[in-house]
Amino acid sequence: MMVNRHRGEISAILDGRELTLCLTLGALAELESSFGAEDLAMLLKRFSTSPLSASDIQKIIVAGLRGGGNVVAIEDVSQMRAEGGVTGFARIVSELLSATFGESKPEKTGVAP
Repeated sequence: MMVNRHRGEISAILDGRELTLCLTLGALAELESSFGAEDLAMLLKRFSTSPLSASDIQKIIVAGLRGGGNVVAIEDVSQMRAEGGVTGFARIVSELLSATFGESKPEKTGVAP
């Protein structure tokens, strides 16, 4: 699967399938709403200053999958498995946030790479 990092796309293996994730403008708007952020700056601040909960990771994965063209619901993601378990999901989120907001951001997300 070819992903375009310049468009913020990443590839991840979930449930044994390679899927594309991308935080498109629509996906970011979905996350703003989910996290109660007024704008992208507040959303980025939230990701940069607070550790992410399992629920947060789940919301980011759902938004990224939808932005990557996958039809999924939060319930679908709650049942998915990633290589490495929770650490695998944290890596996916870290890589996705890095692809979206720039390479220097993931260390500040509270998510271990």
